[in-house]
Amino acid sequence: MAERRYRELIEQLKTAGLRPTRQRLALGRLLYGENGDIERHVTAEQLHAEAMASGVRVSLATVYNTLHQFTEAKLLREVVVEPGRSYFDTNVDDHHHFYFEQSGRLQDIPSEELELKSMPEPPAGGRIRRVDVILRVDEEG
Repeated sequence: MAERRYRELIEQLKTAGLRPTRQRLALGRLLYGENGDIERHVTAEQLHAEAMASGVRVSLATVYNTLHQFTEAKLLREVVVEPGRSYFDTNVDDHHHFYFEQSGRLQDIPSEELELKSMPEPPAGGRIRRVDVILRVDEEG
């Protein structure tokens, strides 16, 4: 299963015009797990720390670049919870999030659990590409 996921990742990278470098594949392994079945929300700093702890020598700048390249390739989805704070989500299907402000944890909300009654018309010449809803949660302590 893990080998199949790496072949899939290599093909997705190639299709997106990205070379499957050692660092991209190592970060992909950390992001998606051995079997490619992990759904996660990580910041660049968290992924960098995981990489260093697992012996993957990579700079924080390379982690940021890779995360943004994976996002452009639709392998990840960027969730901006506030200015200067982004998470990268391995679940690229339409869905929403709870954001726990004290701990900084992000949790998926399946799209069918949130109903929008109406949508405004986009400005002239625009189209709605995606709807991102973030419900901010205070954690009881």
